[in-house]
Amino acid sequence: MDRFKKFYEKVVNFIKDEYKFILFLIVFCVVCTWPVNYYIVIGGGIDDISDRVVVSDGYQSDGSFNLSYVSELKGTTLSYLVSYVMPRWKRVSMDDYKYSEEEDYQDIEFRSELDLLSSNSNAIYYAYQLADKECKVTSTDVYVIVTFSEYDNPLEVGDKLLKVDGTSYDSLLDFQQAVQKVSGDEVVITVLRDDKEVDLKCKLYEEEDRKVLGVALQSVSTYDVDPEVKFNFEVNESGPSAGLITTLSIYDQLTKKDLTSGKNIAGTGTIEADGSIGEIGEVEYKLLGAVSGGADVFLVPSGDNYDACTKMKKEENLDIQLIEVKDIWDAVSKLEKLD
Repeated sequence: MDRFKKFYEKVVNFIKDEYKFILFLIVFCVVCTWPVNYYIVIGGGIDDISDRVVVSDGYQSDGSFNLSYVSELKGTTLSYLVSYVMPRWKRVSMDDYKYSEEEDYQDIEFRSELDLLSSNSNAIYYAYQLADKECKVTSTDVYVIVTFSEYDNPLEVGDKLLKVDGTSYDSLLDFQQAVQKVSGDEVVITVLRDDKEVDLKCKLYEEEDRKVLGVALQSVSTYDVDPEVKFNFEVNESGPSAGLITTLSIYDQLTKKDLTSGKNIAGTGTIEADGSIGEIGEVEYKLLGAVSGGADVFLVPSGDNYDACTKMKKEENLDIQLIEVKDIWDAVSKLEKLD
């Protein structure tokens, strides 16, 4: 008991003597960890995708397909200030990911997670089509990904749309057509929100002779495929930029020919619904990550992405082969011609 009393007295005396320093330390820690409206890009790298995309009894290749990624910190006062002195640390405003001032971090994260699901869905479709394998759509889910403040409706980002005036639908196109057939300027949309079905009375607006709800939607299809494919992406891995490499990896496992030609292939780019390869942000960091990760080839979307990578390769004298790709057929054709 006496020991505890002595210890307590020491602590009290220390606080009395050093209270200014303690207060300063508390304020300093709070200020340094205070969130700011930025992501801090701190570098890039590559990861072999073989553990994340697995086709049942798929063929193995001598080379590898690799995800190109950038490392990001959620901005704080400290990381924001450090980014001004650290080489190649880049500040990216969170507003660049927002569609309106009302959106928050959770809305951005939901879209990013949904982008990965949609990307994987498109990858399955095109890989199995290219390999002439069975691929049948079993269901399509439609989600609200953006709400616009100029439209007064109760829909929220993350809502899964289920019914239009009590009637279910099978695809995004079916949903859109059902909305067009509604008589009047109101419609009841049934959504799944927080694992509960909710009926929402929504107002319809007229734009260019079409009825709109004033939200942006995105669909994700589920396919029945043979052989089966499984995705093992980690929780912190999201977004659509792995679409190209995911598609190529699935296709490579479905066919006997080694599409890698024994090389370590990295790349980036979205796989769109029409099979085109879409551009992505921070592509220079992904190129640098591919070089530091030992990739032999870097696949990059045509356009500004390819121009930026070509410029950086020349300026930094990077030892890597750049391949410009426009769509998935272009990518496969060029890989088949690798030495």
